[in-house]
Amino acid sequence: MRVGVYIDGYNLYYGGRGLCGRSTPGWRWLDLEALASDLIVTHSRWQSPVIKTVTYCTARVSGASNPVGQREQDVYLRALERSGSATRISYGNYVARVATAPLATAGRNGKPIISHPQWPLMVQDGAGQDVPDARFMASVARREEKGSDVNVASHLLIDVLTDTVDAAVVISNDSDLAYPVAFSRGRVPIGLVNPTKGYLAGKLAGDHTDGVGNHWWYQMQPSDWYDHQLPSAIGSRIVKPQEW
Repeated sequence: MRVGVYIDGYNLYYGGRGLCGRSTPGWRWLDLEALASDLIVTHSRWQSPVIKTVTYCTARVSGASNPVGQREQDVYLRALERSGSATRISYGNYVARVATAPLATAGRNGKPIISHPQWPLMVQDGAGQDVPDARFMASVARREEKGSDVNVASHLLIDVLTDTVDAAVVISNDSDLAYPVAFSRGRVPIGLVNPTKGYLAGKLAGDHTDGVGNHWWYQMQPSDWYDHQLPSAIGSRIVKPQEW
């Protein structure tokens, strides 16, 4: 059984940071193929699975705003290519823009709660009357990663529709992948891996018997990162960053 693995790199990275700790060493030098192989063996019932391709979708960090991050990411990407841990790296991009939105605090499950005026900070109209239902608006600079989810969906669908794979593993908790994942379940078995500490996105849920059946789901744990690390040195020039 030929298996394709499709990874949303930023979803995986921020999931690992949330589970393992932002400054904690020992988890970022992740061996993608070794991770996927163990997940398939442990959680699927697929017969004689062989990983045919590991597609890693990401975007390059800008050196203008984060030179250290750019250098470390470049080392990791070269390590993935040189080791064969990723057979295909697909790049999106960053978009910088100014966003305007109401001031809010995080509520349950991270949902925004809009902030309204209350003393000692109140908004008044021209007549000096309190306006407690007013909203504070904030304008902020944002840099957003674009394209990883689209690239994951595109490579998954292309490989499924061209009969390149007999099964697929998708590592992401992005609900934007709901349609391509659901469509693919009608043609091949799908393993859906949630790399975050949050609940599985509802739109990515399903039943083991949907479509062709034999699907599975898994939520990653910190040990999944720590137990699947690349060698500290790959060749003579690619060395794991000391902080990693």
